[in-house]
Amino acid sequence: MAAIKRKRNAATTTPSEKEKKNKNNIAKPSAKQRLKTGGGDGTKLRDSKTTQSQGYDAKTNQAPPKKSASRLSKEMAEARKKKRKRHYSLQQELALLWEKMRRHDISKEERSKLISDALQKMKGKIPEIAGSHVSSRVLQTCVKYCQPSERNSVYEELRPHFIGLARNTYAVHLLKKMLDNADKKQLQAFISSLQGHVAPLLRHLVGSAVVEHAFNLANGAQKQSLLLEIYSSEFQLFKSMISTKEGRLQDLISKLSLKKSSVLERMSSVLQPVLKKGLVDHSILHKVLLEYLSIANKSSATDVILQLSGPLLVRMIHTRDGSKVGSLCVKHGSAKERKKIVKVMKGHVQKVAHDQYGSMVLACILSLVDDTKILTKVVIRELQTNLKDLILDKNGRRPILQLLHPKSQRYCGVDGLAVLNESIPSLSNVGCEQSDGVSNGSSIGNEALNAPKVTDEETHDSGTSGTIQHAVEKGTKAPSKRRFELLVDSGLAQSLVDTCIASCGELLRSNFGKDVLYEVATGAAGGVLWEPLADSLTALHEAIANLGALPKFGSPEEEHIFENFHSSRTIRKLVMDCPSFAQVLWKLALVGKCNMWAQGHSGKVIYAFLECSDPEIRDMVKPELEPLIDAGMLKIPDKQLEQ
Repeated sequence: MAAIKRKRNAATTTPSEKEKKNKNNIAKPSAKQRLKTGGGDGTKLRDSKTTQSQGYDAKTNQAPPKKSASRLSKEMAEARKKKRKRHYSLQQELALLWEKMRRHDISKEERSKLISDALQKMKGKIPEIAGSHVSSRVLQTCVKYCQPSERNSVYEELRPHFIGLARNTYAVHLLKKMLDNADKKQLQAFISSLQGHVAPLLRHLVGSAVVEHAFNLANGAQKQSLLLEIYSSEFQLFKSMISTKEGRLQDLISKLSLKKSSVLERMSSVLQPVLKKGLVDHSILHKVLLEYLSIANKSSATDVILQLSGPLLVRMIHTRDGSKVGSLCVKHGSAKERKKIVKVMKGHVQKVAHDQYGSMVLACILSLVDDTKILTKVVIRELQTNLKDLILDKNGRRPILQLLHPKSQRYCGVDGLAVLNESIPSLSNVGCEQSDGVSNGSSIGNEALNAPKVTDEETHDSGTSGTIQHAVEKGTKAPSKRRFELLVDSGLAQSLVDTCIASCGELLRSNFGKDVLYEVATGAAGGVLWEPLADSLTALHEAIANLGALPKFGSPEEEHIFENFHSSRTIRKLVMDCPSFAQVLWKLALVGKCNMWAQGHSGKVIYAFLECSDPEIRDMVKPELEPLIDAGMLKIPDKQLEQ
C-alpha cells in the first residue's frame, strides 16, 4: 500500500521527461496571431502595448486617421518659429489681445484695460518686437488709445532706437503713429535725433517716409534744420546765425558767404542716389530740388531736367514745390523731353487735372508744348471723357480755363501763377544776362508775388485784364496758333459748348462751373470761338435765356437763375460784356417783365443792361427801365451813385 501511495504522489507532482519535451515542442503563436487574439500571457500583453505605442488602438486594433500634410507642415512651422523667434509666444498673446482692443463695439474702459495688459506684457521688450508685423500693429493701436503716461513710457523706451526702427518695414508705421501723437518736446527730440541721418534716410525706401512725416509735422525752424543738413554740412556749424527769415538757399549762401560750388556738390551727392532709386514722392525732396535748380549752373540743371522728364515727374506734381519743379521741366525741357512728359501723362490726365497742384502743371503743358497732335491724343481726349465733372471741380476746370483765358489771375490765383511763372535762372534769358552770382536765383517764384490783384468787378471785360504774361516762354509755334489748335481744331470747344447747353442751369448755379460757362458764352478771350462756333454760341445764349423766361416761382427745388447768387452775377457779367447775349436775353426773357425782376439779386441783372458795352442795347432798354428808376423800384448800384 505504501508503494502504491508513493507512485501516485510522484505521478501528480513531477511531470515525466516525455511531457516536458512535448510541452517545449508546442508552437508559439506568431506576432500576427497574437495581435488578432490579443491578451492572454505576458508576451501577448507586451505586444499589445507595443502596437499602441506605434499608433494603433488596442481596443479596435486599427490605426487612427493620418494627419493631413498641410496640418503637419503647419505644426512643424509653428515649432520652428518657437525655436527661431525669441518672443513668438508673446506675439501670439498680443495678437489675441489686439483682436479684442481694435474692435469698434468695445467700451473705453475695457479697451483701456486690454491696452494696459498688453503694454505690461511688452514692457522692456518693445524695441525688440517693434519690427514684427504683428507686434507693430498692436503697438500702433496701443499708442493711439493709451493714456498719455503710457504713451510717454513707450516713447522713452523707443527713443534710443529711432534710427534703426526707421529702416524697418513694419516699425516705420509705429514711428509715424508716435509722431502723430507726440507733444512738442517729443517731436523736437525726434527731429534732433535725425541729425546726421537725414541724407542716408532719404536714400532709404522706408526711412524716407519717416523723414517726410517728420518734415510735414515740423514748424518752420524744425523744417529749416532738416533742410540745412541736406544743403551743406557747413550750415550745421552756423545754425545760431541763421533765422527762419532766410528761408531761401540763395539768402543763406549770401549771408554766410559760402561757395556755391561746394553747396552744389553736397546737394548733388544727396540728390543723385535718390533720383536713381526713384524715391521722388516726398515734399522735402521737392523743396530741395527746387532750391537746387535755383542755384544750379546750366549743365547741372539740364541733367536734373533730363532725369525727371519721364515717369518720375507724374509722381512729383502733387505738392506745391513738386508742381513748380514739374513746370520748370516742361518750360526748360527740349521738344523731346516735353514729348516724354506728355506721354507719361497717358491714363493719369483726369487724376492730375483734379489735383490742386497737378492741374497747374497740366495747364503749363497746354501752354508750352508745340506738338498739338500728341497733346490732343493724350490730354484733350482724356479731358473730353468726363468734361462736366471737370468743369464743376475747383481744380479740374483750371486746364480748360487756361485755354479759354490764358494766365488769368482770377482763375489761377497767385499760387497757380507762381507755378506757371517759374523759371531757372541759369537757363532763362534773365539768368543769362545776370552774373553767375548769388542774385540770379531770386527770380524763381517771385513773378506772381508782384502781380496786381484782380477783383470780381475788374474781370468782367473779355479783354486781357487779370492776365500776367510769362517772362520766359519757349516754343517755336505762336501761342495763339497753339491755343486755336488745342481748343477748336481738337473739338474741345464744341464739346464745351454742348456740355454748357445741356447743363447750363447747373453750371450757372455752381460756384466753379459758372466761370467756364461765362468764358464759353463770351467766345473765350479774344473771341476765338465766334467765327468757328457762332451758331453753337447763339444756341447757348438761347438756352440761358429760356431758363430766364421761366416763371419766377416755378420750381420750389431750384432757385430761379435771376435770383440765385452765383447765376445772377454771371448773367450780369454776360449782359455787360456780350451784347449778342444781352439782346437774346432781353427779347426772350425780359421785355415787358422788368418790373417783376427789379428788386433783389435780379435787379442787378436788369440794371446791367444800362451798363452794356453796346450803346444800341442801352438805347433799346431805356424806355422800359427809366420809369422803374424814377419810381424807385430799380435801384442804382452804389458805385454808379458815387460816379
